Amino acid sequence: MRHERILLAHGGGGSLTRELVEELVLPAFDNPALRALDDSAVVPVGTQRLAFTTDSYVVKPCFFPGGDIGRLAVCGTVNDLAMQGARPLCLSVGLILEEGLPVTELRKIIASMQTAATEAGVVVATGDTKVVERGTCDQLFINTAGIGLCESARPVGAGMARAGDV
Repeated sequence: MRHERILLAHGGGGSLTRELVEELVLPAFDNPALRALDDSAVVPVGTQRLAFTTDSYVVKPCFFPGGDIGRLAVCGTVNDLAMQGARPLCLSVGLILEEGLPVTELRKIIASMQTAATEAGVVVATGDTKVVERGTCDQLFINTAGIGLCESARPVGAGMARAGDV
């Protein structure tokens, strides 16, 4: 790695993220599903193919024009599954809450997540909640994971896209 310490840019999805994944993560966990480096993996289960994804949301501020961190988390996870041609089946939601977060804000975010999940036709099937000391996270972090059923016989994914595709 070019850097001795992790930088904020390592989590930004650009070239430093790719460097981090290719130099540290892939060598440790190398397998065909991970090697594709898509936002979700397709794994065979019997005669079916499932798409599986996970993502973390650390958005500041939690509320912004057009949405909030909760809606973004659900929609982003569903989108990762859709990019594999999968119909979303279920999600998990992990909430990391900072001590002192107003319950009214958490209530709004959870309601927004529920609305987005209903719109997408997916259920939140499991989750986890942790509370951390004031000052150790920025109000709220959300981690989601999703499972979807790949309904197309042909593989779908960002790596399959070609110029001129519709």
